[in-house]
Amino acid sequence: MSIPSELFYTAEHEWVAHPSGPQARVGITEYAATTLGDIVFVDLPEFGQHVKAGEACGEIESTKSTSELYSPVSGRVIGVNERVVDAPELVNDDPYGEGWLFVVEAVAPLPALLDANAYAALPDVAK
Repeated sequence: MSIPSELFYTAEHEWVAHPSGPQARVGITEYAATTLGDIVFVDLPEFGQHVKAGEACGEIESTKSTSELYSPVSGRVIGVNERVVDAPELVNDDPYGEGWLFVVEAVAPLPALLDANAYAALPDVAK
């Protein structure tokens, strides 16, 4: 399983790129995508919506279940990946690339995020 070292993670299996810059790109980890199974529907936050770190902002539905999508950072949504809305399987196929979900204009203070080593050491991920 891939856990890119340049990203930061939450214990809820979201990743964030550039969390200390003005923009933070968000997605779910390969572990989450694999655990969910075939993703068939993605409900993302709306452009301009304010999201709060640790709070639900959407849903991801798979053939197995529906899971809440949590924002790892607080701020205003300034980008949404419409491609995953039309083709949710992109999240399974390329969770760290074409399967990204949304971009937040992040505000400080940033929440405590995990680096790749700390994420890999989480009990459910380390199995």
